[in-house]
Amino acid sequence: MSRQDHSRWSALRKLTLLGTGLLALGCAAPVLAAPKPPPGGRETPSGLPVPRYVSLKFDKVNARRGPGDDYPLMWVYRAKNLPVQVVAETEEWRRVCDPEGSLTWIHRRTADARRTVMNTRREPLVMHRAPREDSPPAAELVGRALADLKDCKGDWCKISAGHASGWVKARDVWGAVEAPQCRER
Repeated sequence: MSRQDHSRWSALRKLTLLGTGLLALGCAAPVLAAPKPPPGGRETPSGLPVPRYVSLKFDKVNARRGPGDDYPLMWVYRAKNLPVQVVAETEEWRRVCDPEGSLTWIHRRTADARRTVMNTRREPLVMHRAPREDSPPAAELVGRALADLKDCKGDWCKISAGHASGWVKARDVWGAVEAPQCRER
């Protein structure tokens, strides 16, 4: 339990001990209902930070020019689990940056919070047994392949693809570096 959750739980427990009188008057409601602003202080409709990574939930996801079905279709993503970075959002739509550097809008229902990464190079990427350059190889992630992102420690991230797992430098895969990856054109 996080420190903030523990504090809220303690406050709720104390109010419960005081009886229902205070709750009936509504004195506690503003304290318990106050939303936590996202990191960076920027409010978003989802309450989640921007930028952030998500993956495509389906093998066909429409990429639109704007946030709505009435905007022109630019193309269709045909890569389930493709990592994309959310750079802006409305209540129903997410503006995303893809591994090719393109900015499009996708519907929120087509995005999954599950984190994946992509080896954007054509050549294989060595996955190490430990988060060190001198660590022996554990496996290779073939070029243009996707992998699940398990954990990151400093500049290294643990990934898995199929039955193989290992550590790679965050900068060597797309979907691990937290900084914004696309610029408005």
